[in-house]
Amino acid sequence: MPLQLPKSGWAAELDDFRELARNFAQKELAPNADRWSKQKQVDRELWNKAGEVGLLALSIPEEYGGGGGTFAHEAVLYEEQARAGDGAWGVSVHNGIVAHYLLHYASEEKKKEWLPKFASGEMVGAIGMTEPGTGSDLQNIKTRAVRDGDYYVINGAKTFITNGALADLVVLAVKTDPDAGAQGVSLIGVPTDTPGFRRGRVLDKVGLKGQDTAELFFDDVRVPAANLLGEQEGQGFIQMMMQLPQERLIIAVTAVGALEAAVDLTIAYTKDRTAFGRPVFNFQNTKFKLAEAATEAAVSRAFLDQCIERHLKGELDVQGAAMAKLWATERVNKVVDDCLQLFGGYGYMNEYPIARAWTDLRISRIFGGTSEIMKEIISRTL
Repeated sequence: MPLQLPKSGWAAELDDFRELARNFAQKELAPNADRWSKQKQVDRELWNKAGEVGLLALSIPEEYGGGGGTFAHEAVLYEEQARAGDGAWGVSVHNGIVAHYLLHYASEEKKKEWLPKFASGEMVGAIGMTEPGTGSDLQNIKTRAVRDGDYYVINGAKTFITNGALADLVVLAVKTDPDAGAQGVSLIGVPTDTPGFRRGRVLDKVGLKGQDTAELFFDDVRVPAANLLGEQEGQGFIQMMMQLPQERLIIAVTAVGALEAAVDLTIAYTKDRTAFGRPVFNFQNTKFKLAEAATEAAVSRAFLDQCIERHLKGELDVQGAAMAKLWATERVNKVVDDCLQLFGGYGYMNEYPIARAWTDLRISRIFGGTSEIMKEIISRTL
């Protein structure tokens, strides 16, 4: 029986949309997990299918072809994806991150050009921040964009880029002034059909094996100066800092959804599996571990819902988002490890969803800013 938690206030009006998202996740995501893991990416057609049923650009205004919804719609989709056990489809990057950079910072002309294609699935979005050797140190990136008349000429490399193998548009963090530190960072939209752009390896990861996390290279890539996000150069670092709270909240949403799913899976398994003549659930250690896990899920859900409510009101600050990400990702990793233990040897088999969750979720403590970076951010307010 699924873990019984009170309905979130922010989700009270979204039952019909949740059913749509759940049906899509169960029909299009869950059955393909093994195949996508082997091919290291989802099918390109998945993006078009999602666009056809209205699951892309959910919180982008209708005037740009989007769904006209709110972050609550995004959260429902990411929860249902997590509960289906899918870690392959990079929809949260496309919907909740890249589309919002375009909405907030692209020119009106570029919004009208790009966002309707994001909504239909004609374009897949990626964001190019991380470089070899830089990690979270975004102000010291090396990728350069040099103004040449009405164009920028871009040279550099990015790594760990979600949707990298399938992306049609990359929001790229570059240095337009290499001597200005954070004030020299800009964001530029780079279509991947531009000469000089090339994709490197789809990286062989410990988990999230079905997600096309790739290396990207830029060799004298010329893009129109109109592709700059923002009114002038040097706004990129501030733009990233403004958008990172939503990115971190998205990671927390996915983590809590996965946490709840892991508890449900483990309760069902331990009630069905027998050892020494009785269900594994009936052993005191099992019941106590699951009692702890259910409590972790309930507390995490309550805190997450509070953060979502604040975000919907425009009140979630950088520190609050960092707390949400830190708490949710640390909790889900602990709980999933405890749950895997209760599966015994079967928990170590990739055919079991708990095993895939265990490997997939380890990265949640690293991407979007490591747990250590989250603690640094939080400590500044103490």
